[in-house]
Amino acid sequence: MDIHHLVTMANQIAEFFRGSNPDRAEAVAATAQHLRSFWDPRMRCEIIARLNEGADVSALNEIARDAFRRLAQDSAAKTVA
Repeated sequence: MDIHHLVTMANQIAEFFRGSNPDRAEAVAATAQHLRSFWDPRMRCEIIARLNEGADVSALNEIARDAFRRLAQDSAAKTVA
């Protein structure tokens, strides 16, 4: 998968939720929920893997980056449980 395309799409989603939710935490939660509900797991895993590897994903805006971190934490919690 083209990581640049995934990052662009994630940023667009995050910008939408930032605009409709002035509260940053709500924007992150809404972005994470959208990604969980509508993205193929392989798409989410591609970005989460890069975040976990410490790869440069600086093109992700802060809302998208925090949403993916939340998804990664949720996934890790399910693995442990």
